[in-house]
Amino acid sequence: MDCIYLDNNATTPLLPAVWESMRPYLTETFGNPASAHAVGRQARRALEDAREAIAAHLGAAAEEVIFTSGATEANNLALFGLCGEPPGHLLASPIEHPSVAEPLRQLSAGGFALDLLPVDGHGLVHAPSLAEHLRPDTRLVAVMLANHETGALQPIRPLTEGLAGRARFHCDATQAIGKIPVHFHDLGVDTLALSAHKFHGPKGIGALLLRRGVKLRPRTWGGHQQHGHRPGTEPVALAVGLACALDCACREMNDRLAHVRRLREHFLAQLQVHAAPIVLNGPDDRRDTGLLGIPHTINVSFPGVRADLLLMNLDLAGVACSTGSACSSGSLLPSPVLQAMGVADAVRNSAMRFSLSPLLTLHDIEEAARRIVDVVRRLRFRLI
Repeated sequence: MDCIYLDNNATTPLLPAVWESMRPYLTETFGNPASAHAVGRQARRALEDAREAIAAHLGAAAEEVIFTSGATEANNLALFGLCGEPPGHLLASPIEHPSVAEPLRQLSAGGFALDLLPVDGHGLVHAPSLAEHLRPDTRLVAVMLANHETGALQPIRPLTEGLAGRARFHCDATQAIGKIPVHFHDLGVDTLALSAHKFHGPKGIGALLLRRGVKLRPRTWGGHQQHGHRPGTEPVALAVGLACALDCACREMNDRLAHVRRLREHFLAQLQVHAAPIVLNGPDDRRDTGLLGIPHTINVSFPGVRADLLLMNLDLAGVACSTGSACSSGSLLPSPVLQAMGVADAVRNSAMRFSLSPLLTLHDIEEAARRIVDVVRRLRFRLI
């Protein structure tokens, strides 16, 4: 049985065009970009071309792009690098990815006070609530752009406008980059994290965008590369692959978005008709609600069916999905995202995340929905 891959928020397959863009820099133009000779200069030109292309697509300046190993490193670099020394006050949403939530916990254990901004039942931060939580010693605010479990899009621009420069603002945009238009300067944030493998680029490469003039304390030392913010030899081939994947995503964004929206609507319609009752967790993207979310992410509960049993049986049925972020998939604890949203236990404990890709076809979605319906019905029947 062929596997239908509905876990694209965890990672995506590498596009052939991306691999072809990378290959010469692994085999032919293999020089160290810090070397002064011709081979090194060739590699340096490719690296800087990639940096400029990424900046252009994301509304940033080339010197604001810091290459990292991925969004986890980028988030850690931003959070530890912006907040300074304790004591001080930090603010974040309670629905952050573990690569933001865990560093914040470490900072809290090290002497910082940490408060969480409330979210509503759709998983959205209420921007005016920021003013109620700000303190004179607030150093940093961290709110993601698109949630990894529900797809909820957060009001970043209203938040940064309300902050008005009184503290630094970090945004984890990992699940938004390559899926919707993102403009670094327009968002008004100080730092922004991304990872290539979330939009059909290579694993092992990401970036932190650092607004010009913002001071960032490095986490590692030992080289002059990237102005000392992240020293070490830059992986030229991976940077080229990131730039290529982002270029493909941005050029095809309108068509990809329209296709994914069609897949989402068809998928949910099949589940609503044949696997009822179901509950959609997060914003409903129907136009009459005014709520916005990334259409690629679908969080659905099947009341009466335990999520762990459903995950195992769907895997056996050839449907790859998840119960939350890949970084916490081994945890049996309830989803902190759904908890923060106030989702009832019976709904939260049966929640599954299905994440889509523009590479999927309508046939893939129909077959996946059919397999999911069969599994849900079978498991519910056993409970009768």
